[in-house]
Order: sequence, then C-alpha cells, then structure tokens
Amino acid sequence: MAIPLKDALLVQWAANADAKLTATPAVWGYTAPQAVAFHAAAQGYIDAYNAMMQAREDGTRSESLTAIKDTNRLALLDLARPLYAAVQASKTISDADKILLGVHVRDTTPTPEPIPAFAPLASIVAVDGNTVTLRLRDAQSPDSKRRPIGTLGSSVFSYVGEEAPTDPAAYKFEGNTGKTRVDVIFPPTVTPGTTVWLTAFWFNGSKQSGPACNPISAVVNYGGSMPIAA
Repeated sequence: MAIPLKDALLVQWAANADAKLTATPAVWGYTAPQAVAFHAAAQGYIDAYNAMMQAREDGTRSESLTAIKDTNRLALLDLARPLYAAVQASKTISDADKILLGVHVRDTTPTPEPIPAFAPLASIVAVDGNTVTLRLRDAQSPDSKRRPIGTLGSSVFSYVGEEAPTDPAAYKFEGNTGKTRVDVIFPPTVTPGTTVWLTAFWFNGSKQSGPACNPISAVVNYGGSMPIAA
C-alpha cells in the first residue's frame, strides 16, 4: 500500500496528514518549516480539487480548473512521497503513529512456511542397468506432474539389501532434487539381481522435511533396460 492516487482518496489522506504534521511535526521527523511547506501544498491541492468538483456539480466541466488541480496535485505528491517513504522506513516512529499519519506499516515478520504434511507417492518407472528411475508425485494430486504447493524439492535415500531397514540411519542419502523424476545410480559393486530400496520425503523452502514414503524396491539388472509400468 502507498499514498492513494485517486483524487477523492488523496484529498482525505492529504487533509489528515496536514493536520497531524501541523500539530506535531517532530513526531514524524518533520521540522516546522517542512510542515508549513506541506500545509501549503496540501491546502492548494484540496482547494483546487474542491473548486473543480463544485464546478462539476454546477454542470460545468472546466479544463482550466482540472489543470490547476493536476498542477497542485503534483506539487503535493513531490512532498508527500519522500515523507511517506521516510516515515514507513523509520525505526524510531511507532507503528501507531505511522497509522495515524496514513502510512502503511510493513509486515517485517516472515510468514512461516508450512511443513509438508504428506509423504510423496513414489513409484519405480524404469531400471536400466544399475540406474533406477524413481518418480515422485503429490499424494493429494496424483495426476499432477508438479511438486506439492509449498515444497522446494525432495530428499532421496537408498538401501541395498533384501529387506528394507526400519532404522532410517541405515539408508544412504542420494541427494536433494527439485525434479519429480529422479535417476538413482547404484555402484558397480552392487551385483546384478540385487534388491535395492528407495524412499524420499518433500522439504519446504526452510529445508523442513515432511514424512518419508514407504520404501519401494527394485532389482538392478545390468543386462539392459527394464521399463516398469506406472
């Protein structure tokens, strides 16, 4: 939010700011001469606007009065914009006083990112030699190819063995990725025909992780490509 640009709203803002600055300019970091200059600009604009509106009510649309209003409007904004920016950025002016002057108080407290609530929907889509291709989907929107809203990526883990371990520490970290289709390459020391396991979880922009999916298995096959139905 900033200074209103519509004349009807700007007139109200200018009148309020003028009254506050004239009464206690130091509260908003203004000097008395600066407050006098602002008063002159605000009053000039308000008077010009009222004259234009009165003419319209009387059935006259005067280009001359409109031009005078526009000129005074620019003069006011030349003073109002730096005032607004300085007050908004000030660390010594209270939020309550900023609001009194009609200045928007910025929200400096970052909105916490939600921790992913659901585990990925994981599937093995292909095995090509010692490369296993893992696909991760949003469990709440399984037909979508995108990550869940609010997630930055996923962390992928692997294990080599006939049975999936129950201890998370037994898994090998394969890396973080922003993709939903991931190739996991097992080393040549893994014998063809060996069962391998993969699991993963989503994480958000603050690197907070959600729950991991249940481990899923594949059999490495160094004899060639072996696509798997989705």
